[in-house]
Amino acid sequence: MTESGFTIDVDQNQFLPEGGRDVSAIVTVTSAADATGFTGAGPAGGQQGSAEIILIDCSGSMEYPHTKIAEARAATAAAIDVIRDGTWFAVIAGTNLAWPVFPADGSMAVADQASRAAARQAVAGLRAGGGTAIGQWLALARQIFSSYPVSLRHAILLTDGKNQHETAEQLAAAISQCEGVFSCDCRGVGTDWEVSELRRISTALLGTVDIVPDPAGLAADFAAMMQTAMGKQVADVALRVWTPQSATVSFVKQVAPAVDDLTGRRTSRNPQAGDYRTGAWGPGESRDYHVGVEVTPAGIGQEMLAARVSLVASSPAGEEILGQGLIRAIWTDDEALSTKINQRVAHYTGQAELADAIQEGLEARKQGDEETATAKLGRAVALAHQSGNEDTAKLLAKVVDVVDVDTGTVRLKKQVEDADEMALDTRSTKTVRARK
Repeated sequence: MTESGFTIDVDQNQFLPEGGRDVSAIVTVTSAADATGFTGAGPAGGQQGSAEIILIDCSGSMEYPHTKIAEARAATAAAIDVIRDGTWFAVIAGTNLAWPVFPADGSMAVADQASRAAARQAVAGLRAGGGTAIGQWLALARQIFSSYPVSLRHAILLTDGKNQHETAEQLAAAISQCEGVFSCDCRGVGTDWEVSELRRISTALLGTVDIVPDPAGLAADFAAMMQTAMGKQVADVALRVWTPQSATVSFVKQVAPAVDDLTGRRTSRNPQAGDYRTGAWGPGESRDYHVGVEVTPAGIGQEMLAARVSLVASSPAGEEILGQGLIRAIWTDDEALSTKINQRVAHYTGQAELADAIQEGLEARKQGDEETATAKLGRAVALAHQSGNEDTAKLLAKVVDVVDVDTGTVRLKKQVEDADEMALDTRSTKTVRARK
């Protein structure tokens, strides 16, 4: 169905056996390739509807080697160069404290040739020293963002170390307070940072997480992230899932381009409907969601609407429905119909299992449980092969020796580079798109 520049397609096997309760569907949401198709939500990234903050780790470890802080300065400058005219922006430095680098008074500047030059000059003066308290950095970003009533707020966060100078609870509280205020892409440079810490931030703040093993790769990565952010045009978009009284939502997961379980992030609208935030969208963007619904069984031949999925954009003017799709259930005594597994549902179920298997296998390896690590990573190898996820298969081959790819028989490598293990962990949720 097409409304306001979005399409929603539902792919499922509608047929259930007698007594069947579980309905599964893949919901594909695609935004219009032409930006003019967008209505009612935030303006384009180059207008006053968007704001960007870059948070740079300036702790003492960024000095070792010295190229790290130098490349971080260069990367920040590269990102600043990409910010479009008219966009609000700021730069924050973070150690065990956080302070505004540009503008120095804790405000935001409007991007133009002069402000970008001034920001680059301020960033050139950054030096490394001190500890790491990422919650403080996020808190300052939230404070600055909150003073500017724009529709699209995005941050880039760079660190090279663990969050050692505040408690896990303090970081969790800071993350919680930032939810819904801005999105955040996180990058770890080198191999001394915690994947789980940055994943916690990026997941809650609807961003990405990745490793940049060599500081020399930071500038290109930062420029690419900022370029993507500049392309976003619709903010505060949510999937709204409505079910009748005879049905309940079992789960909602984004499954492409990466696995992200949204189930626990449901905001109830009323007893029958809940919203799942999806973050900002750019033109021509497409994502797949796996929606599971449990229904009360009906008689053979009966049909019911199991769920209605709507894409909803919020703005000061109110809500706008951007698209809608229907998930159905039909009970049948024809086994050929009810036992047929929808190929896209099967594909993404495997991709979600692949992500879990990698993360559980790496954790077991870290804990010294070689038996579990071998079993989980072997299962991951088989799943990656079956689904054609070649990028993940290549990353797995740096951590295990593959004996038989079909059965998932592997041996753990004795020596594994930290960067290879962390790359596999951070990219474990990236999926291969299922063909329709």
